[in-house]
Amino acid sequence: MDPRTVPPLSALPEEEREALLREAREEAHPAGAHLLEQGGAVASALYLVLEGQVALLDGEEEVGTLEAGEFFGFPSLLSGEPPAFSVVAKTPVRLLAFPERAFRKLLLFPEAARFFGQGLADRVRLRAATDLSLFSPVGRLIRRPPVFIKPSASVQEAALRMREEGVSSLLVEGSPLGILTDRDLRNRVLAEGLPPTTPVAQVRTAPLFALPADTPIYEAVAAMVERGVHHLPLLEGERVVGVVTHTDLVLHQAQNPLLLLRRIERLELERYAEEVARLVEGLFGRGLEGVEIGRVVASLNDALIRRLVGEAEAALGPPPVAYRFMVFGSEGRREQALLTDQDNALVLGEDGHEAYFQALAERVVGGLLRAGIPECKGGYMATRWRLPLPAWLETFRRWMQAPEPQALLETQIFFDFRGVAGELSLKPLEEAVLEGGQRGVFLYHLAQAALAFRPPLGLFGRVRTEEGFLDLKRSALAPIVSLARLYALLAGSPARGTLERLKAAEGTTLSPEGAERLAEAFRFFFHLRLKHQLLAWQKGEAIGNRVLWAALSPGEKRQALEGFRAIQEIQESTAMRFQLR
Repeated sequence: MDPRTVPPLSALPEEEREALLREAREEAHPAGAHLLEQGGAVASALYLVLEGQVALLDGEEEVGTLEAGEFFGFPSLLSGEPPAFSVVAKTPVRLLAFPERAFRKLLLFPEAARFFGQGLADRVRLRAATDLSLFSPVGRLIRRPPVFIKPSASVQEAALRMREEGVSSLLVEGSPLGILTDRDLRNRVLAEGLPPTTPVAQVRTAPLFALPADTPIYEAVAAMVERGVHHLPLLEGERVVGVVTHTDLVLHQAQNPLLLLRRIERLELERYAEEVARLVEGLFGRGLEGVEIGRVVASLNDALIRRLVGEAEAALGPPPVAYRFMVFGSEGRREQALLTDQDNALVLGEDGHEAYFQALAERVVGGLLRAGIPECKGGYMATRWRLPLPAWLETFRRWMQAPEPQALLETQIFFDFRGVAGELSLKPLEEAVLEGGQRGVFLYHLAQAALAFRPPLGLFGRVRTEEGFLDLKRSALAPIVSLARLYALLAGSPARGTLERLKAAEGTTLSPEGAERLAEAFRFFFHLRLKHQLLAWQKGEAIGNRVLWAALSPGEKRQALEGFRAIQEIQESTAMRFQLR
């Protein structure tokens, strides 16, 4: 058969299709040949069946047959994990093998990405009686009860127990309960040269991070990405009923954040933006809420920053003093959509060492630029913003005690700061911000800043546009972010995310109805912006914050109007409360 007629190759531009075919090689195998082994080596190529039939085997049981025009090998290539099934030639077969580099090129085409994403989902359905969605309880992925070990056991006993039970983690008895994983044995025992007699208690992680078994899969994935963990214990009440792994979740979804998280350490920086956009597209298409996608993307950006910081330290040597690489703005609030500008800074344990930290900042900021994350237009990046902790405290207190209205408008994003890499504690800064949140002059100017961007409502509640367009960031998201920041600080809350801040203010500094309306508006406008950013990305157009009002559906227009009215009402209430004009 002609591979040019086989989807998704048939959907590619002719020149790109021919270039990929030139990289492929033909193979012939007799009946009975084992082409891939279940649980064996990761697939090294994508295979297209040209002639004959191959069987998919789960152990000794045949669970499927592939014929001419069908592919195999891609689930293993996508996940980086051993094949979930053995692939054996039922008849003499002729195959076309695309090396991994060609497969990665193929995935750059949306048609191909969707095709193999659906193909992976089909393979997963062979392993499960029912198909799961991102909203299914993560507990449905539990395969077996957890395995326990005593903290006094040796690491050698733990390794033997893992092998006997066929598991990659053990729960360590005690209070609090702990966990020991195969990675712990590699990184904390072998790499450190510890003896086999080392007690498990010395290298376990405790207390362990766990979630209720009824947590939706998307929340479990987001939490694992955020913390960079590969094993997630699940609870029913106070009892651990199972442990799901990175592999369980990667097999469940082709466009999985955990898969990308695993690959960030070796991913070419120039491919990062494309990979994130494809991930966002997949999660959005599966119905995940925009703010949840933003949380996942921010966690991936964190992982990228940690990689770049680690590479910088490896090149420059150990840091001369403790420091913290912090992010702020939308990244600090974990509210990223498609890639937005950098907002970052360095906090140093003491003054001096300028050459080292200048070089580190340039390496990290430069790496983020290569990854497609553009410079901050206001220059708020670690290459310019590097201060010892006492100087940061002085700067924050100056902003809070005698703030200039315009300066505060520009710098209020600093109050969304969050540490990402490094060892220095930012607790003194957090305490200073909470303390400033009780000062009338600071709150007064924060309230002014919260009124700087008004919703585009004209006479009789009609929407005003600029040449038919709305800027969702300026007209909708920014005022909600500012209001949430103001009322959370007034409530004495250290929360960073906008929805978390509104929740903290609900019933204390904001009415329950007002907080709920702002939260609903934030979710809607965030989702709407993400939807239109994805459409622009798919068309190869510039990604921005503006949407064409006429392009919105009647339902979207109604929701936008309600959201604008909620912002306007809370802003008017804020103006009265703080006696602002």
